[in-house]
Amino acid sequence: MSFDTLGLEPRLLQGVGAMGFTEPTAIQREAIPHILQGSDVVGAAQTGTGKTAAFVLPLLQRTPVKQGVRALIVTPTRELALQIDEVIRAAAKYTHHRTAVVIGGVGMQPQIQLLRRGVDIVVACPGRLLDVHSRRAVDLSRVETLVLDEADRMLDMGFWPDVSRILGLLPPKRQNLLFSATMSRDVLRVVQSTLHDPVRVETSPVSTPVDRVEQSVYPVARHQKTDLLVQLLRRGGHRRTLVFTRTKHGADRLNRQLERQGLGSAAIHGGRSQAQRQRALDGFRAGRSHILVATDVVARGIDVDDISHVVNYDMPNTPEDYVHRIGRTARAGADGSAVSFLAMEELDRLTEIEQSLGATIPCYDLEGFAYGERVVPDPAREARPKRPTGGGGSRRAGRQGGSGRAGRRR
Repeated sequence: MSFDTLGLEPRLLQGVGAMGFTEPTAIQREAIPHILQGSDVVGAAQTGTGKTAAFVLPLLQRTPVKQGVRALIVTPTRELALQIDEVIRAAAKYTHHRTAVVIGGVGMQPQIQLLRRGVDIVVACPGRLLDVHSRRAVDLSRVETLVLDEADRMLDMGFWPDVSRILGLLPPKRQNLLFSATMSRDVLRVVQSTLHDPVRVETSPVSTPVDRVEQSVYPVARHQKTDLLVQLLRRGGHRRTLVFTRTKHGADRLNRQLERQGLGSAAIHGGRSQAQRQRALDGFRAGRSHILVATDVVARGIDVDDISHVVNYDMPNTPEDYVHRIGRTARAGADGSAVSFLAMEELDRLTEIEQSLGATIPCYDLEGFAYGERVVPDPAREARPKRPTGGGGSRRAGRQGGSGRAGRRR
């Protein structure tokens, strides 16, 4: 199937061709015709499946030019808003739609000036959009299409009260498009209260990102995590590594430690200005830094090709966060590796992740690493007993550059 079978107008097909797209992805094939017909749509698709273009292309076709803000896209993170804007600008090369990105972390006045000059589509994070609206800089009373992107993440991050306020500023008669990587009960509740008789589009790639990622767990005492990471990175094979920490302070601290070890690193999290975040992300994309330390707040906005490894320095709080983290690698059909450092106090999180995946993630020791006295969890046992050890392992592991020893499984 080609894009010209989906009902897109010639100018948009020109834009699609200029973007280098030849065949629509599954979510694009399923969603675009329904959106063009004006239906409310709920789209469930993993990151990296062409989800953004699935709503941007028909949105452009249905949005008039130079008639005020007629389309609004709300998303949880600044990085994701900027990426959506990039797709819009590329696809609108021959339609000449005007867009504005309304996000925090940068000055508000230039955004206000751009909005007052007139735009057709606004891409925004909830808090800054409400700030701008309170200054009477944007009129949302004629919005015809609303897109809520990464709805599950907006719920997780506590943005839904702001989103509800935004909904109250929009005309009740409009097209609603909701896209989400997961369909939790909370998301389904939002669908019921926000959308009108929506068409549900759910696609599953031939192999999910989790299937293509080589996963492993490295039990280690919390105070040795940084030393273990440094040695792992120095073993080679880590072309581009994304490291996740639980807090922004932890990200900054780990970044400084890696820099002191002479490892090219940068940090990105919600406590940094947008300029700092963009600079770190651009340097990571360009290869000026091969390691990016991040928090979950910005995880879904990191759209970088050829990430060879994801390291969970701190175990994620939920199985959903685990899937989204490791989904940063193994994109576009490629393979990747995900390593999780496991301190004893994080054992319950691993249990939840394995139960969600329906699989046990193998545990390994890094060969030659000077483990101190630690309590090693045994994820294979129901009770997961504590076992003091100074290292150990029984099988060589041909993974992570061939530098691990398998063990802990009985």
